[in-house]
Amino acid sequence: MQRLRTREQYEAVLAGATVARSAHFVLHRCALQPVKAVQAPVQTPTGPGSAGSQALFAVQAPWIGAVVPKRWAKRAVTRNTIKRQIYAMAHDAAAGLPMAAHVVRLRAGFDRQQFHSATSEPLKRAIRAELQGLFAHATGARPARKSLAPAAAEAVAVRPPQ
Repeated sequence: MQRLRTREQYEAVLAGATVARSAHFVLHRCALQPVKAVQAPVQTPTGPGSAGSQALFAVQAPWIGAVVPKRWAKRAVTRNTIKRQIYAMAHDAAAGLPMAAHVVRLRAGFDRQQFHSATSEPLKRAIRAELQGLFAHATGARPARKSLAPAAAEAVAVRPPQ
């Protein structure tokens, strides 16, 4: 699993299709174009400021990125916790993900009255439950709901994009 690094990569994926939505997250996907065999290597410079084009996704593998805006998670510790959970859950689901670039975007904040600490176990469980639902929808699998708490089970309800 590769991580998105550049602004251009994020922009390309966010311009792609919305795969799934949950109460707090949205999963975007951009299908990767197959690499065409080049008969003769071209020695033109590529990158910023050059005339050549730069390949955004050079490695043919699933790519993942996380967008956690300050608008929805005010404290840096909360944003970092959410990003860590996103990358950990994506790593677990990597085997079932298609060869595409994915971005998980936080679209609503978690209630600070319900989750007092930014690194609390209930918050991490709620995040993991929603992300499992998102990635299960992206891979075509069904999420297991019977072991979830009622609040987490409600958050897992993944809707197809409209």
